[in-house]
Amino acid sequence: MTQGLADNYRGAFDGSLGFGDTPALILIDLVQAYFDKDSPLYANVEDTLASALRIRDAARVAGIPIIYTNVVYQQGGANGGVFYRKVPALEAFVAGNPLGRWADGIEPAADELVISKQYPSAFFGTSLAATLTANKVDTLIITGLTTSGCIRATCVDAVSSGFVPIVVSDACGDRHEAPHEANLFDMNAKYADVIDEETAIKQLTNE
Repeated sequence: MTQGLADNYRGAFDGSLGFGDTPALILIDLVQAYFDKDSPLYANVEDTLASALRIRDAARVAGIPIIYTNVVYQQGGANGGVFYRKVPALEAFVAGNPLGRWADGIEPAADELVISKQYPSAFFGTSLAATLTANKVDTLIITGLTTSGCIRATCVDAVSSGFVPIVVSDACGDRHEAPHEANLFDMNAKYADVIDEETAIKQLTNE
């Protein structure tokens, strides 16, 4: 009999992390490139955005740090290196392209941090780890796009940097359900706790 996926992982990848004492919320790359139907990166993830905004509302009420990322390249993409060469659609994020603007509803408040990055992980080549450490953050609630790309890369770098990654399944999205579900399963098995929106909001509101 063929062994099921869950059975195959059972006994080796059953751990759970739970929330730490000091969480922060990150909203990754919620920009027009993924919501404009004329964009090569359009991903049909409007429900993801709505979920992320509800979690942000709860995070604002809870008073925890809120961080946004976007992707910005100089003309020609020299600061994007091999990644920019590999994915031609990243041209959407050259400075000044309207596809790099925030999606509808994403307006960072004056006291909320914006990190511009060039690579998948929100940690790579940025001040994110130092900022979290300076604010004594031990848990990073991860939302945004895309599950198989920047979400996963940020999750792995978070746990590698000593932060507890909490990935919110409803508030992350991908252009196809298969990589979305596969990466949620794998992150939950190996690197993070994957929870749904309702659980995340209850945790933030102490319900």
